[in-house]
Parts: sequence; C-alpha cells; structure tokens
Amino acid sequence: MTLDGMNIVALERFLRERGVPVQGELRVELISGGRSNLTFIACDDVSKWVVRRPPTAGLTPSAHDMAREFTITSALQNTAVPVARAVAFDADGSALGAPMTVVEFVEGTVVRDQQDLSALTDEQVSASVAALVGVLAELHAIDYRADGLESFGRPAGFVQRQVDLWARQWERVKTRELTDVTTLAAELAESVPDSSAASIVHGDFRIDNTILDAQRPEIVRAVVDWELSTLGDPLTDVALMCVYRSPFFDDVLGMTAAWTSPRLPTPDALAQQYALVSGRDLGSWGFYLALANFKLGVIAEGITHRARQGSDAGNGADRAAEATPEFIAAGLAALRRR
Repeated sequence: MTLDGMNIVALERFLRERGVPVQGELRVELISGGRSNLTFIACDDVSKWVVRRPPTAGLTPSAHDMAREFTITSALQNTAVPVARAVAFDADGSALGAPMTVVEFVEGTVVRDQQDLSALTDEQVSASVAALVGVLAELHAIDYRADGLESFGRPAGFVQRQVDLWARQWERVKTRELTDVTTLAAELAESVPDSSAASIVHGDFRIDNTILDAQRPEIVRAVVDWELSTLGDPLTDVALMCVYRSPFFDDVLGMTAAWTSPRLPTPDALAQQYALVSGRDLGSWGFYLALANFKLGVIAEGITHRARQGSDAGNGADRAAEATPEFIAAGLAALRRR
C-alpha cells in the first residue's frame, strides 16, 4: 500500500539509525491529513509511535514547523503539562523528504467531531473542559527560562508582530477584496496593549488537539499539535480557544467540530474559567478576541486560496472563505465594544 508522504522502508531505517528498536514488520497508517500536518501511526510487534510531517503541498510561510514541535515536547517532558514522550526528529528531511517528528503513542481518546462528543455525558463534557482549561493555565505558568526555552520565541513585541503577520498573510491569500479586513487590521494596529505577559503559548488549543483518558475523559493524557507553539502573550491562546467556539469554525475545519458544540461552555464562560484557574487578569480582552477572529478569518481565506491552487486541503476547502466575513465582523464588534 502506498501512503502519500510516507516511505515505510525509509522510516524504519531512520528509526534504527536513531537507536529505536524495531521488532518485527513495521506497519504504518495515516490517521490525519488534509489541512494540517500529516499524522501517521507506526507500529511493530511491540511498540507504537506517532509520526508527523508537513503536508506534501500547499504550505504557507512559517507553517508546520516540526522543529518547534519537537523542541517544545522535549522540554515539557517533566512538567505539569502532559505530552507524548519524544523519540526522534529528522530535521533535514533525509528520511521522508520533509522534517519529521516521532513520539511515543499515547493511549486514549481524541474527540474531534460532535459524534465523538456524543459518547460523553454532560457531566463528562464539563469535567473535560475544566481539565483542558486547567492544562492551558498550567502551560502558561511554566517558567520557560528554567526549561531552557529562552530562545524558543521573542515575547517582547509578540502581539504587534501577530497583527502585522496576519495582515501580511491576508495579502498573500485573499481571494477578493474585503474592506472590513483592512479596517480591522488598521484598528488592531492602533489598539495593541502597551504591555503584555510572556509565557509558552500552544497556538492551537482546543479539545481535538488533546488526548483524553478513554475511561475518565476528565484526565488529559497528552496535549498534541505543537507546531505553532512559541513564546508570547498567553491571552492570545485563551482568546483563540474561545473564538474556536464559533459555529463558523466548522467551515474552517470542514466538519462539525466537537469544540463548536452547544454542549460546551460559552466563550465568555471559558474565559472566566481560565481567569479563575490561572489568576490572570483578562485586560484588553476585546482586543485579544478581535485578533483571534482576524487570524481565523485569514486562515479560512487561505484554505480556499490553496484549494483554488490545486492543494488537497480537505472537505469543503473551496467554501472555507465563506466564514471569513463572519470572523472579521465578530472581530470588529469585539474591538469596538471593549
């Protein structure tokens, strides 16, 4: 069987060269692809690993940074934030033709869509969300300097750079002119907070980027998908988590996502849970919500842009940009009512 982006013989050779024992036939299957990194399960007769690499087409600048993912998961091994054990990293892409990370497989449940969520009771949903918010607060509380991550990012000026980054990205991926995008970008640039906190940020935090215990879903076994992590303002993580609750996020993912379900707390309730657990003040909250909406609006546009260029970006990619005006409008509303 041929798997796009995977060479089983090359993967086995890479593992053996890194001192990872492979016992019996190595078997590999694709478990996730499309709009994000390709994720494979590899197993022999004894062990099981997760292998991740960038998509084979449709990359945007700075996206899918596998080195970043491996660095942060290695650093978090002995912290309060649960992550899979780091196994090996192919920095130059010698095995698969692109950078690749290998981590230990973590047993558990991934709740991706609302059908997955239906397996949980309301009490389990509430407990799981509380655990997720707690893990995010734990991540933001880590002393990144003590974990050797001083060079993992540039927290000074992070928020301003985010505004500039997503404004530039819009110019790269826009499929039409939208005046409100230009307006929101300009108003965000004028509203950047004078100061902000600094922490490790995940950059893509929601339920489907975690592995929950199969029997006790209120226990988070691992946080995954770290390729967007960096050092920055923790409130950008919180705001993005909250904006992911928008029903229009389904258009971005191309499915009815678990995180958009009405069974979960409202965005405001999520923010308040985080504030209580972390002890952080949600100052300039309207700005952070606006920035998160701006980012998602540009991401939605980019998915359609790449689909029109022939990239296989998953179901409904050609329609993802229909969500862009909704996110931009929500961003303007959040910024103007702050």
